[in-house]
Amino acid sequence: MSITSALKYKMDKLKKALSGDDEEEETGIVTQISDASTLSWSTRIKGFIICFALGVVMSVLGSCLLFLKNGLVIFAVLYSFGNILALASTCFLMGPVNQLKKMFAKTRVIATILVFVMLILTLVCAFAVDDPKPNSCNNRDAVKKCFSACLDV
Repeated sequence: MSITSALKYKMDKLKKALSGDDEEEETGIVTQISDASTLSWSTRIKGFIICFALGVVMSVLGSCLLFLKNGLVIFAVLYSFGNILALASTCFLMGPVNQLKKMFAKTRVIATILVFVMLILTLVCAFAVDDPKPNSCNNRDAVKKCFSACLDV
């Protein structure tokens, strides 16, 4: 480092200290981790494309394998994990913290909760249902019981 660049560095540091903008000394652990783990834009795009493509492939594969012997369970697992991967792919573009802030913003919190609840219910129904063959009488009774319990009828 030359003398002029060292002097300029010291002057800039002095200006920051005098103006109250001395952030270098007081960076928190979160900022330090964020600075150490930042990805380049091309790496972010590659991560997004790979994660999103895997999510779509898993969801489509789950839909195609629905008609196998244990197809409902296979569908639920592949479809749920595919949706989670596709959702997580956007974390590469904007970062996980920013993604979570936007997902749980005031205007999106209901939609976010509904997505996660439906993903969990998909897995619960796949693993909890003994006989996955549709039976309109049992389905109608289950829906009636659900609504009567919710509405206290």
